[in-house]
Amino acid sequence: MVAVLRHCTQGLRPMLAEDLPRVMEIETRAYEYSWSEQIFRDCLQSGYSCWVYLQEGEIVAHGVMMEVAGECHILNLCVDPDWQRRGIGRRMLRHLLGVARRRGADTAFLEVRVSNEAAIRLYESEGFCETGRRRDYYPAAGGREDAVLFAKAL
Repeated sequence: MVAVLRHCTQGLRPMLAEDLPRVMEIETRAYEYSWSEQIFRDCLQSGYSCWVYLQEGEIVAHGVMMEVAGECHILNLCVDPDWQRRGIGRRMLRHLLGVARRRGADTAFLEVRVSNEAAIRLYESEGFCETGRRRDYYPAAGGREDAVLFAKAL
């Protein structure tokens, strides 16, 4: 199966540990305060739903979701800056939500930086509703930044 996954040239497939160098490259290009490689390793080892999106044989996006007790929490959704605004983030989001539905989740949750207007527009356009804010949740250049909390019934 791993040999088949390695030859995928376009579309979604499960993330493999060997994908982490490219995932980290995307993560650090896209986010000033990126996840560490160890966080991704822990997610893979914990059995979280970890996916990559390939375009022309190259990973251009990744997503990580935790599922528990009828809920899913989208922890990370990241698209290489060179590939943004092409619908890849939307495809990844819809895929993660589909996986969650098939596994019995009835509600999806996520949080996003208040400054990430593109992500907020994406989530709202996909039916997520703001449920609150977490004050000083994310590190930021000037100290801390609030998170907008979103939820969606599946």
